[in-house]
Amino acid sequence: MNLPIWVWLTTIGVFALVLAFDFYLVARNPREPSFRECTWWVLFYVALAAAFGGGLLLVAGPARGGEFFAGWITEYSLSMDNLFVFLLIMSRFSVPRQYRQKVLLVGIVIALLMRGLFIAAGAEAVARFDWLFYVFGAFLVYTAWKLIGHEEEEAEFSENIAIRAVRRVLPATDVYHGARLTVQVAGRRLVTPMLIVMVAIGTTDLLFALDSIPAIFGLTREPYLVFTANVFALMGLRQLFFLIGGLLDRLIYLSKGLSIVLAFIGVKLILEALHHDGVSWAPEVPILVSLGVIIGTLVLTTIASLIKSRSDTRRAAAQIQREPAEVDN
Repeated sequence: MNLPIWVWLTTIGVFALVLAFDFYLVARNPREPSFRECTWWVLFYVALAAAFGGGLLLVAGPARGGEFFAGWITEYSLSMDNLFVFLLIMSRFSVPRQYRQKVLLVGIVIALLMRGLFIAAGAEAVARFDWLFYVFGAFLVYTAWKLIGHEEEEAEFSENIAIRAVRRVLPATDVYHGARLTVQVAGRRLVTPMLIVMVAIGTTDLLFALDSIPAIFGLTREPYLVFTANVFALMGLRQLFFLIGGLLDRLIYLSKGLSIVLAFIGVKLILEALHHDGVSWAPEVPILVSLGVIIGTLVLTTIASLIKSRSDTRRAAAQIQREPAEVDN
């Protein structure tokens, strides 16, 4: 896809307008959004991504459209896993509930800017060094192997180097001052915990990008598709946080499903790199096969998670009912 510069500028401009309008709504009325409001916004962003992908199918053909949908679904699914860590960050910094929307939105904007730089660097490196696909593939398989045991570990959040640097360079207050990022105390300008937590959200997402960016490069090598899939995956993340916040604990097999997806893409990358280097037995995996594996895995793990969660709830309720009877006897 040799796209003219005006296509890139128009795309970025439209994304910026949507995010600016979203920020205006949050700044005008800081609060915790309702379930209904979040549902409509998530549906809006999903419909927007679907319409964009449909336009690609018509204009660029089924191959490019399929690559976008595969990349977007993968990035969106990985973003859901990010919400677990975002929830930990919110709790760690004791963010007031009415300001969580603003924190998420600004953190996501920071993440988008940093991901844009990461994608540009990755696209240039991939174009110059084909052997990077072996590295990406091996890294994704290793990440998948680590992710399998993720749920066995105790969830915790530790401050990264960017947060520690901000704390050292910028003196901060111990308490929030509304939604303000800075405040003047005794003639001295200090930052508030609001700025620290925004940096935490944005930079922590970049750490997740170390997994997701190689994954999407395993589905498409087109920088435009990589960029748009990432933006669409992150744009509705704020509303998704509030929409499925209570559901996250029930998606107990999500990490395992994502590990299967990452392992599949990692193997796909290695096989296609071997095929490109002339290894006759190494196949090229069609994008429709990739799309089927990704969707099928996520659907099955979601259904299995909900069934297991419902079964555990019923078992716990039955146990509670038996205990009074045992005490009476």
